[in-house]
Amino acid sequence: MEITVIVPLLDEEGSLEELHRQLSEALADRHYEILFIDDGSRDKSSEILQKIIENDPMAGVITFHKNRGKSAALAAGFKRSRGDIIVTIDADLQDDPKEIPNLIRKIEEGCDLVSGWKMDRKDPFTKTIPSKLFNWITAKMSGIPLHDFNCGLKAYRREVIENIQVYGQLHRFLPVLANMEGFSIGEVKVKHHPRKFGKTKFGATRFLYGFLDFLTILYTTRYTKRPLHLFGLLGIMSLFAGTLINIYLSIGWFMGTPIGNRPLFFLGILLTILGVQFFSIGLLGEMITRATASEGEKGNFTPPRA
Repeated sequence: MEITVIVPLLDEEGSLEELHRQLSEALADRHYEILFIDDGSRDKSSEILQKIIENDPMAGVITFHKNRGKSAALAAGFKRSRGDIIVTIDADLQDDPKEIPNLIRKIEEGCDLVSGWKMDRKDPFTKTIPSKLFNWITAKMSGIPLHDFNCGLKAYRREVIENIQVYGQLHRFLPVLANMEGFSIGEVKVKHHPRKFGKTKFGATRFLYGFLDFLTILYTTRYTKRPLHLFGLLGIMSLFAGTLINIYLSIGWFMGTPIGNRPLFFLGILLTILGVQFFSIGLLGEMITRATASEGEKGNFTPPRA
């Protein structure tokens, strides 16, 4: 199988038949399969998908009995895909299937993961402004110069999906996870269309979850192997602030100013204790990391020929 297209969806009955037609046209000259991941839809999406797979032997469906989230849907699709190149696209018709050959071409040129860039995004400002801020922060912190981390239209080499784990809400950070494993990341400008059917499935809570997931990625990509660098830095900052406060109060005490009833006194003690605790956590993390470290990294091995 050359290409697998994975389509996660939730209550998208209005767009499925049109999306299937457009995907079939865009991939007509390729050996492909289309996997629809029904993430617990409560409308007629399931019935429409059954009709699609009855008439198209290249289409398949994975059905969840309840909503598990986009990351779980993508993970299920990755697991059951057979293609050498895996393409993901949302089911709302906002991403254009005609852009898929451009992403595949970029993969064939040497990239391991290619992300779409909705340069002219057709969404309300309540989505575009937070998205721009999210993408800017993620690019700066991860060091990956992408403009649109959360674009649903992406293409992957098979090796990429076999070496990254998708869980929780980490679908937003798949380029970061791939880059952490040493894969090359590319970007292609893609067309974006206004939503024709249904409504968005992501509410205001996505900003909170996105921030928490970002902290998860930041820690796992930078500090898993060196926890003392993170907790030691926090410990130094806390100890430094606590020491300055205590020195200031000590000078006042020697000059006759009582400090026992001053809130600043308790803050200084608290910061000092927190600094010691942060250092202790970092050292324990280093001990655990050292005890569980593998003797060598996994990799491809070509034995000597002689």
